[in-house]
Amino acid sequence: MMKFLISIALLLPFLAHAETGLPAVTVITNADGSQEYSVSLQILFIMTALTLLPAALIMMTAFTRIIIVLAILRQAIGLQQSPSNQIMVGMALFLTLFIMSPTLDRVNEVALQPYLNEQMTSLQAVEAASVPVREFMLAQTREDDISLYVKLAGKEGQIDSLDELPFTILMPAFVTSELKTAFQIGFMLFIPFLIVDMVVASVLMAMGMMMLSPIIISLPFKIMLFVMVDGWSMIMGTLAASFGV
Repeated sequence: MMKFLISIALLLPFLAHAETGLPAVTVITNADGSQEYSVSLQILFIMTALTLLPAALIMMTAFTRIIIVLAILRQAIGLQQSPSNQIMVGMALFLTLFIMSPTLDRVNEVALQPYLNEQMTSLQAVEAASVPVREFMLAQTREDDISLYVKLAGKEGQIDSLDELPFTILMPAFVTSELKTAFQIGFMLFIPFLIVDMVVASVLMAMGMMMLSPIIISLPFKIMLFVMVDGWSMIMGTLAASFGV
């Protein structure tokens, strides 16, 4: 009984405050009909949007192509755990930041800074920030993929220009194009290492060492080949150049 009374006593100030309302949680209607949300609600919206940040990073940036190419490269060399997944994700993140820096600079210029200076509302800032991101995605998306998803959405003849293309169509088209490009680059990476495997396997078979795994013998040669041609610089340069950087 005593615990119950103490709990009620502790809750009374909160109940009294709830009756008067929380002034920090407000929605203000402007003269033009638009609505402005209080700082508390804006923080709540931002925290909710952060949960979608991983999906946005994968679907709207260069991260997808980079991480797939790095994974295919590791498989082609024959290294299962080196570099580790953490290192590969870190490399992909920093290279993504390098490639996306012009787009992020434009987002900061046209959306973030005006919003922080209270020159535009949060909704206007989001709309302004979507323009540079849309331009980047459109530059990397194939027209065939866009046409495919426009057809699947049943909007053929309803979209007159790419500026009218909704994000619900642009996002899957962009991801599909990124997957195609990543696998094309991965295929080109696989060829020299495959040749090394075939040569080593042929030599071992000619020497009658059929019980010896060719992978064990070819792995040092593939690593040596990759180091001699300065493979990491070549891979990073190729990935950056594939985005027009």
